[in-house]
Amino acid sequence: MTDRDVHLPVAAQPTVDSLVDYARRAEDGGYDCAWLPETWGRDAVTVLTAMAERTDAIEIGSSIVNTYSRSPALLGQTAATLQEVADGRFRLGLGPSGPVVIENWHGMEYGNPLRRTRETVEIVRQVLSGERVEYDGDDFSLSGFRLRCDPPDPVPPIEVTGMGPKAVELAGRFGDGWHGIMLTPDGVAERLDDIERGADLGDRDPDDVTVTAGVTCCALDDADRARDLARQHVAFYVGGMGTFYRDALVRQGYDEAAEIHDAWQEGDRERALDLLTDDLLDDLCAVGDPETAREALERYEAVDGIDAIAVSFPRGADEDEIEATMDALAPDAS
Repeated sequence: MTDRDVHLPVAAQPTVDSLVDYARRAEDGGYDCAWLPETWGRDAVTVLTAMAERTDAIEIGSSIVNTYSRSPALLGQTAATLQEVADGRFRLGLGPSGPVVIENWHGMEYGNPLRRTRETVEIVRQVLSGERVEYDGDDFSLSGFRLRCDPPDPVPPIEVTGMGPKAVELAGRFGDGWHGIMLTPDGVAERLDDIERGADLGDRDPDDVTVTAGVTCCALDDADRARDLARQHVAFYVGGMGTFYRDALVRQGYDEAAEIHDAWQEGDRERALDLLTDDLLDDLCAVGDPETAREALERYEAVDGIDAIAVSFPRGADEDEIEATMDALAPDAS
């Protein structure tokens, strides 16, 4: 059975309490895990701590924290601490993000993201073991670090995001899970081959790698409003957040993604929205009235190899629209 997770919204949320309330609402609705991204608002660790203390059963996770703005040792400490606070319910999701975020926002050089992710995962594993960390890599060299508290039990899984074939292969080889976004059901199925190839390289069972597909969802009685919100969201990410999302869609056969990106970069937002066709929107998102959105999610759940669907929300959705979507797509509503 496929899990139903929720990817909490961070855009324009008024308070930390509002994010915690979403997590509690997700718990009440039967969602399996509440994932929290970290963008340019509140830091994920503080909010995840509040979520852990004010929920009881739902798993909580970071999806994602980047591998540049915190050191691997600190990420290990953070994961161990959050696992303690969450009483064993924490999952660490991490990834390299992209140059727009790392260079422009954090002022750090963005180089060889796959190598950095792999080394970060390996170091975090050593930290979480409770043993003395000895590591000699290309990006990091550590000696002597060791937790001064008991290592977490159970050890939180380390789940990796990635979009290209090599990034997904890396997740299959080194991670406990993979998070994919901006993928149609067929697009996720194609990436599962990368998971299997990576698992084979790591002499691992691909079934031990949890596959989570993030899907932009908006389920409203006003179906046109739901579709408009999703179209604006997808166009923003394809056009304004680097080239990763554009490239992911082109790999899946949507050549119009390149035109959407170019129009957005040229400042022609209206043309970018027009280029995002209804077919692409329906292939990529679960939007419209509640019944239509539920049917769209079922297309993802029918893909053999997907372990969880993470319901996410358009960045322009308001609180009422987020809550309506969360309730309509909750496992307990099915």
